[in-house]
Amino acid sequence: MKKIYSVLVENRSGVLFKVAGLFSRRAFNINSLVVGETDDPAVSCMTIVSKGDAHVLEQIEKQLNKKLDVIKVKTFDEQECITRELMLIKVRYNRNNRKDIMEISSIMKAEIVDMSKNQMLIQLCDTPERVQLFINMLQTISIAEVARTGTVALPRCNEIETQ
Repeated sequence: MKKIYSVLVENRSGVLFKVAGLFSRRAFNINSLVVGETDDPAVSCMTIVSKGDAHVLEQIEKQLNKKLDVIKVKTFDEQECITRELMLIKVRYNRNNRKDIMEISSIMKAEIVDMSKNQMLIQLCDTPERVQLFINMLQTISIAEVARTGTVALPRCNEIETQ
């Protein structure tokens, strides 16, 4: 089972270390971790994706809520929110596979953002599953380098939010 935790924290040094330490000490796995400032520069949002059984996922939420630097914890199932991940992928190409790369990119709505004589840098912003699918589709081509942001998430607009 997978859960997404949206954790509002005070934006100061050491907070990420404390949260990561909580996961490490309790042997909870982090599948994805993204941290960024919110509209308030004093507050950051950590989006943490973790997998486990119901008990483990409940414990993660309880432990996060105990941290002093944590302002608020929201949890989402994948169906309750919109998730996105940004990926940059550099592939080596030649005249034999150039068209295939461009077709795959077009189908996946990826954008070629840089090119040289024998390499392309492609950008894709999509769900984590589609990002992985894009990587899988390019496996037969020579992938030189991959950089992924991790998952960001917000609840769907039709969900009733309680303040």
